[in-house]
Amino acid sequence: MALPLYFSQINIVGQENIPTEGPVVLAPTHQSRWDPLLVGLLGKRIGRYLRFMVTADECLGIQGWFIRRLGGFPVHVRKPSVKSLRHGVQLLQAKEMLVIYPEGDIYLDGIHPLKPGLSRIALRAERSEPNLDVKIVPISLEYSELCPKWRGTVTARIGQPISVADYKKGTCKAQSKHLTLDLQQALYSLADQALANQS
Repeated sequence: MALPLYFSQINIVGQENIPTEGPVVLAPTHQSRWDPLLVGLLGKRIGRYLRFMVTADECLGIQGWFIRRLGGFPVHVRKPSVKSLRHGVQLLQAKEMLVIYPEGDIYLDGIHPLKPGLSRIALRAERSEPNLDVKIVPISLEYSELCPKWRGTVTARIGQPISVADYKKGTCKAQSKHLTLDLQQALYSLADQALANQS
């Protein structure tokens, strides 16, 4: 695998927070083209196959070939199709592990406001079947440089899973907003842990 060859050190903090079974959405921050490979490593370590929902632009060229091999499928962020959203729901109904970058794009200047798509997919799946028990796992991906460099270091900091069942009461729109805000706060907390460890 390319990761150990490129990076001098790969740290994984909180791997025990990733459920080894059941429907799960991994929700990592997104700041590098290396992110899918790093998240793929997490799936390999716990023995689960991952399905990636990525932007259509990321599924182009040689990178797209790798992403599709990793289980990726494209979605147009600005105009997500009903088909791609339905596919995400179906994967969770089948109790698979889905990867969705909640910010919707790559950002180098910190965590940006999250898109509502992840929460909507998770809630639709949770409400479609009794006791499905979808979990969302916040993940902060932290590189030693803004643009990852040869022999740099990388850390995947994994937070406590969020139970989507806790957001079933009330309207889907209101609860989706609530879930999105709670996920954003969880990602902020993980980023704060990284800063505390650096000081």
